[in-house]
Amino acid sequence: MAVLESVERRVLWLATAIVDHANRVRPNPSGLKVGGHQASSASMTTLMTALWFHHLTADDRVSVKPHASPVLHAVNHLLGRLRPEQLTTLRAFGGLQSYPSRTKDPGTVDYSTGSVGIGATAPLWGALAHRFARDRYGEPSPPGRQYALLGDAELDEGAVWEAVQDPMVAGLGEVVWVVDLNRQSLDRVVPGAAPARLQGMFAAAGWQVLTLKYGRLLEELFTRPGGERLRARLDTMSNAEYQRLLRRQGPDLRHRLPGNGSDAQVVARLLEGLDDATLARALRNLGGHDMASLLHAFEAVDDSRPTVVFAYTVKGQGLPTEGHPQNHSSLLTAEQMRHLAARLGTDLDDPWAPFPEGSAEAALCAAAADRLRRPPFPLTAPPTVPPDSGRAAPSGVGTTQQALGRTLLDLSRGAPDVARLIVTASPDVSSSTNLGGWLNKVGVWSHTAGHDWFADDAETILRWQENPTGQHMELGIAETNLVGLIGELGATWSRWGRPLLPIGVVYDPFVNRALEPWSYGIYAGGRSILVGTPSGVTLAPEGGAHQSITTPSLGIEQPGCVTYEPAFALDAEWCLRAALAGLGKPDGSSAYLRLSTRPVDQSLAAVPTDPAARERRRHQVTAGGYVLRRRERPALAVVAMGALVTEALTAADRLTALGHATDVVCVTSPDLLFRAVQARRGLDRADGSILEQLFPAHRAVPMVTLLDGHPHTLAFLATVNGVPLTALGVTRFGQSGSLDDVYRHHGIDADSVVAAALDLVEAKA
Repeated sequence: MAVLESVERRVLWLATAIVDHANRVRPNPSGLKVGGHQASSASMTTLMTALWFHHLTADDRVSVKPHASPVLHAVNHLLGRLRPEQLTTLRAFGGLQSYPSRTKDPGTVDYSTGSVGIGATAPLWGALAHRFARDRYGEPSPPGRQYALLGDAELDEGAVWEAVQDPMVAGLGEVVWVVDLNRQSLDRVVPGAAPARLQGMFAAAGWQVLTLKYGRLLEELFTRPGGERLRARLDTMSNAEYQRLLRRQGPDLRHRLPGNGSDAQVVARLLEGLDDATLARALRNLGGHDMASLLHAFEAVDDSRPTVVFAYTVKGQGLPTEGHPQNHSSLLTAEQMRHLAARLGTDLDDPWAPFPEGSAEAALCAAAADRLRRPPFPLTAPPTVPPDSGRAAPSGVGTTQQALGRTLLDLSRGAPDVARLIVTASPDVSSSTNLGGWLNKVGVWSHTAGHDWFADDAETILRWQENPTGQHMELGIAETNLVGLIGELGATWSRWGRPLLPIGVVYDPFVNRALEPWSYGIYAGGRSILVGTPSGVTLAPEGGAHQSITTPSLGIEQPGCVTYEPAFALDAEWCLRAALAGLGKPDGSSAYLRLSTRPVDQSLAAVPTDPAARERRRHQVTAGGYVLRRRERPALAVVAMGALVTEALTAADRLTALGHATDVVCVTSPDLLFRAVQARRGLDRADGSILEQLFPAHRAVPMVTLLDGHPHTLAFLATVNGVPLTALGVTRFGQSGSLDDVYRHHGIDADSVVAAALDLVEAKA
């Protein structure tokens, strides 16, 4: 135990020195604050030392709270994963990241964190993804645990509780959360007696709850005469009073700690038997800083259900700033660093000096490094996704949402090796987003087989067959859970060498709610497809609350993602297949598909029947768009996307009849077209050839853009050839009504397109 505690002191020193070097030593010509979190790191050093240098195995994975990244870097250094010179690069370009990043940090990082609350829930979805991947690849139950180390203030985040209460989480015995209960947030000491309430909420969700409030020194004091009175005094004092006592010393502390109640004299007599140093240590002797208590708690984890460990700590423990309500971003001075080095047995002038060769500490670090060393695994390439089913283009009336379910079923028949790796997920909207046929075919994934009590009911169309071989994962109505799950399902290729092809389906109006955690998953290396359907004000009767406006441009703005908004069913199939081809591999990409329930005459797509011409159309669809109608000598062009292509065609016919020949261009991906524009200017590495196919310079004419969403999404197309452009779209909240009424209200009907085009003609004249 003494050796482990010696290593802990070195972890505290290194974490503090890493931040100190970044702020006080490294040149900073700009004068911009570098920052770091010495106090937040200090409260975690005992916890993380106990885990990495004693408890963890190579099969375990850990999510570390964002502000403890210096501790993780210190641990990685002692394990031989970071060189001394790398410790000088915190928050420097290309160096150690501010918050743990599995895609950018040079050391071993299991989960990217930084968005408060989302990193904490990631191991839940990581555990589910690991189980699913094992089932898909026919492997035994997954070994190892999934840990999340989170700050107590993170429990204020709603995403945490949406995840905790989801029914799929209750059976995850490999999940262990450790809450750093230092009772401070960024600005203040946390008021109130929250721990008891939080513990009850976890217990009600079926979690094992372990609480480490006091360490061995205090527990021993509690057994002495007056000890129970001291316990009661500490239990009932406010968080703010306790934090203030941490800042007091000697006689002042002795005077104030007993309080003013009837038990004050009894407590004071107990304290008389302690010298000042022991009294100060006792006050700080919380469970989260007691190594033996932590190790005992980790051994007591129940593997049949999730566990949460509430570990009471002191923010800034062991630092001059400990307990101060504004210590969150405070930095130690040079003098304070020298005093700290002297107390911890290190040297500020040689901060990265290793343990002496042959020492017990060096041996412990080497043994931990050997125990935690993970054997490399080969990356398994996902199967090739056929780009086209080869089936004749659909006829009659259909929707792009219908194409989603049909394409999945086509893949199960025509490409079973691809379909085997597809996993769909939805927040209780499977039946209303055309996933029913797919779900009936592949079943619902569950830890264990369940009984379908409606299997013999002839009126039940959706068959709910739960078993470990299912390929659909159904969550509650919480979009953040959904995208957290598909993000982790999309990361199994890099975590375990087992690629999956995850597709999450939500109502498009709620994509914005899911955007931050989905973006987090992409940042962390997850490759997934998010389908938003139905979308736009085209969902006319539903009213403004269910009419999405801003989502069409998300793919343009979201790194690591390509967006598609197809107009026709075959376009949707091709886009989905292209998106699937980008999953499960290092050079891949996530995708966002915005679909619609508007019935559209599929013959308007005019899909070529010649095989070569059809393949050219498919290539254009997946590259960003195609010319749907081309006149001999055009005066105008209407460029439309998604469900409003029908209005564009109608308007173009009317304009042509008025003597203004009008081309129609169908955009399938504003994202890819924007990249092509940037590539033309040397600002992107994308292929810009699609622009010449859609907008050749010799056919440059004034342009009207049209979409069921914010008009700025396509406004950049004016820069392709420098033509006048009027951008039509939705800029106001919608309301219920018929499709004609709603389109007219927002100025996206055929009449509005004709009027805008005629204005351009007149302006040109």
